[in-house]
Amino acid sequence: MSGNWIKILFWTAIIGAVFVYLWRQGQVRRFAVYCQETWVELLKCTWPTWGELKGSTVVIAITIILLGGFTVVVDFAFNYIFFKHYFL
Repeated sequence: MSGNWIKILFWTAIIGAVFVYLWRQGQVRRFAVYCQETWVELLKCTWPTWGELKGSTVVIAITIILLGGFTVVVDFAFNYIFFKHYFL
């Protein structure tokens, strides 16, 4: 039981030391500025409507099915061309 507390305290001290090191280097402030700038950019985005989202999802699903089918056909063709002597 006390071994668990020692591990928890050890890792808390390590994480705290890393945080203090990064704070002194200014990395924490840079990360905060990055998050703020990302939030500002996300506010500028226009998000798709529900209809656009459904339409895009259908297009992606059809594309995946077509590419999957193409891959299967090409795989069978190459197997037949290069390895047909194994099946005879």
